[in-house]
Amino acid sequence: MLTRRSLVKAGVAGVAAMPAVVRAAPAAEEPAPRPLRIAHLTDIHVQPERESAAGLASCFAHVQSLADRGAAAADLIVTGGDTIMDCMEADDARTKTQWDLWRKVKADACSLEVRSVVGNHDVWGWTKARAKTTGTEPLYGKKWACEQFGRALPYESFDRGGWHIVLLDSVYPHADGYIGRLDDAQWDWLDKDLAAVPATTPVILVSHIPILSVHPLASTTAAHPGTDGKPSFALSGGLVHVDHPRFQELFARRPNVKACLSGHLHVVERVEFGGMTYLCNGAVSAGWWKGLHRGTDFGYAVVDLHRDGTVDCRYVTYGWTAKG
Repeated sequence: MLTRRSLVKAGVAGVAAMPAVVRAAPAAEEPAPRPLRIAHLTDIHVQPERESAAGLASCFAHVQSLADRGAAAADLIVTGGDTIMDCMEADDARTKTQWDLWRKVKADACSLEVRSVVGNHDVWGWTKARAKTTGTEPLYGKKWACEQFGRALPYESFDRGGWHIVLLDSVYPHADGYIGRLDDAQWDWLDKDLAAVPATTPVILVSHIPILSVHPLASTTAAHPGTDGKPSFALSGGLVHVDHPRFQELFARRPNVKACLSGHLHVVERVEFGGMTYLCNGAVSAGWWKGLHRGTDFGYAVVDLHRDGTVDCRYVTYGWTAKG
């Protein structure tokens, strides 16, 4: 005989016996990988004069304060050459003073990893008469800079954040000075280095001298007659790479090379040519610590490298003004 109480009990038991239905929560979308951020500090030209050491420390502090992505300000600092004011024409005492200053400021003011490109002003003693060198000194030429940067060769490559980063040596001896190009040994190394990189891995090249530039600074200051009699401007081999056609051939074979960073000209320039992006990123020292250079302020570039191979680059100033 069914009673109200038995019906209630039966109902409860029935509910308890029913299998539970579990609905999975909608899967959260995977956040896009954070881009690799490089702070590109080129043409520092640190020296005992003009309070450049304090200026460099201020620049390092600014880099380490960037927090617009909620984590590390930058993953890596790459210095783009001309770390010190000059040692191509300096004797060994002046050269040592400048490198000691660089090491001290970096140790005291920078907690980030630093990788460095060799610039023309980092090469010791090629102008022998002024530098009082013979060419037989143990640290002659690029050896002193390599010792400071902790490597055997003036060029290197490494992987970071899904990118392959190549630091080139673009300073080639010419008379008592230099031109922009790679020597044969470096070209051979570069071909083999890039051949070992998977085609899906994006690559960025960093040189001191621009591989390509169209900025007026890279031209002679006055026009001269061309072959057709019209005014013409010539690009200086000391301001751009003379072996650019060989790079064009390389880029055609290696489409995963996405951009080329440089310095040397102390100006900000972006060139798009032949499917390649060339970024010349001003100068930490602006006009060699004396003031602005052709309107370019004391600054550096923030370069975000995305996993899909795109590159975002912006030039930022760090608030320095010329002293002395």
